[in-house]
Amino acid sequence: MAVVESISDAEHDTQQLAAAPTPGAAAHKASSAALALSAAALLAACGGGGGGASASAPGAPASPVTPAPTPVVPEAVTAVTASRFLAQASMGATREQIARVQALGYAGWIDEQMALAPSTTRWDWLVSKGFDALANKNSEAGADPAIWRKMLSSPDTLRQRVTFALSEILVASIAGFSGGWNTFSAAAWLDLLEAQAFGNYRTLLGQVSTSAPMGEYLTFRGNVKANTSTGALPDENYAREVMQLFTIGLVQLNQDGSAKLSGGVATETYTLDDIGGLARVFTGWNYDLTGTTTDVPEFKRKPMTVTASRHESGSKTFLGTTIAAGTSGEESLRIALDTLFAHPNIAPNISRQLIMRLVTSNPSAAYVARIAAVFSNDGSGVKGNLKAVLKAILLDGEARASAKLADPAFGKQREPVLRLCAWARATGATSTADAWTVGNTSDPATRLSQSPLRSGSVFNFFRPGYAPPNSAVGSAGLVAPEFQITNESSVVGYLNYMQNVVKNGAGDVKSTYAALLPLADVAASLVDELNLLLAAGQLSGASTALITTAVNSMTAGTDAARLNRIYAALVLVLAAPEFIIVK
Repeated sequence: MAVVESISDAEHDTQQLAAAPTPGAAAHKASSAALALSAAALLAACGGGGGGASASAPGAPASPVTPAPTPVVPEAVTAVTASRFLAQASMGATREQIARVQALGYAGWIDEQMALAPSTTRWDWLVSKGFDALANKNSEAGADPAIWRKMLSSPDTLRQRVTFALSEILVASIAGFSGGWNTFSAAAWLDLLEAQAFGNYRTLLGQVSTSAPMGEYLTFRGNVKANTSTGALPDENYAREVMQLFTIGLVQLNQDGSAKLSGGVATETYTLDDIGGLARVFTGWNYDLTGTTTDVPEFKRKPMTVTASRHESGSKTFLGTTIAAGTSGEESLRIALDTLFAHPNIAPNISRQLIMRLVTSNPSAAYVARIAAVFSNDGSGVKGNLKAVLKAILLDGEARASAKLADPAFGKQREPVLRLCAWARATGATSTADAWTVGNTSDPATRLSQSPLRSGSVFNFFRPGYAPPNSAVGSAGLVAPEFQITNESSVVGYLNYMQNVVKNGAGDVKSTYAALLPLADVAASLVDELNLLLAAGQLSGASTALITTAVNSMTAGTDAARLNRIYAALVLVLAAPEFIIVK
């Protein structure tokens, strides 16, 4: 498989690990073991296919009859199953959240989380720290801290997980913002997604389509109607992506997510003419500077408004809908978004993407169909109710059944960003000065190969249809999106980075490991605790033995020695395949 062809080279590279190793020979052993475990994670995920092609994978044969769901016998909520649930539904398991899941049950915990008041917005935090000073207008100062603060510490952990998932479907990126105040564009964008994380997808779509940051990122802010004298046409960027990525996708879908075929060929959802017609809707939109100026960032979180003279006043035809000439820009937008929202593709397309971000890369056709049905009707006739959709995803038998642990086609790679969050949450890491200086973690050689809101393109950090080349995953007709940013460099870079983070912190985000110190003298107890918090009790006997042996070889009995044992155990668990692959 391509991403592990040079594992022997990667093992050689461990001799040059630069990030704060634990002292002594045991540290070298722990470092080598960590790389071996991380390599094993790649091999296990890419070589463990064989479950057959997923009927809901892009381009898969049509499945006209939705399979009946397999009845699932309710299981007691143990600490282990609660931790597994939190791996899908939170930014990282903690002892406190495990106890809450056990006390309330899965549905009760979801209800409690959805009822929590949102914590301080990114925008308000930035203002409280003075980042709205005019000197910061043309910098990104404060953007990363504002983002990491929420991901690593906010108590509404489900809302943060869903916000992150939405940011990878409705993609924007700090580097793609313009007009100054990029930090506040980032805050306004994520605050918007967070505010609608448990709302209605149609409402979210409307806010996204008038968002100043999105207008900047997909270049329709300042878009003007066609100029007949010069031949200039409206910018088509947003019109294309709102269809392809945010709503209906490229091909017609059955409700189980499989492609509709005609003569064995998938049917496209839209044409170039549809793009051109829809682009006319997104003309005339620009910042709302009423009562403000560009010397303060307030305009970045105000919905854009239409300048009638710059909006296309002629008719607009797309997807079988014609908006009459003379229709206002605001009404044209409403009709356009209603048309997209009414399309039969939106339910299976968005449902499948949410399942992939939270639970598994290859959901069954039946799973997608069940969630798409909830998206189409929440039980009270409402379409697009994200609260109902998310609850259905996380409570579905395919997500909760322990039997899926043995299914080689089930699960997903834990994204690098979520691995860092899991460490921080599990160990109580925090920024005592409320500075959150984790920074940009995009560098694959020295950091995580991923940093929130820093995707290289509107297609996210990885494509939803990606399968590693020459792998069992691809041969089985399955996908493994996160492996698009996984290679020899990023595997070693991740281990180097986390080895340093575990000991020294991520910027000023540090843990005292107070809860782990009493366990550190007994390696088995320490490993069991980390297995529960980080790997949901899924470490294999072989992985557990390897880690326990490495920790047992280290000195114990003093707090300094205990910390060294904790560092080694954490790095090894963070490298383990059972942590990196969420099942």
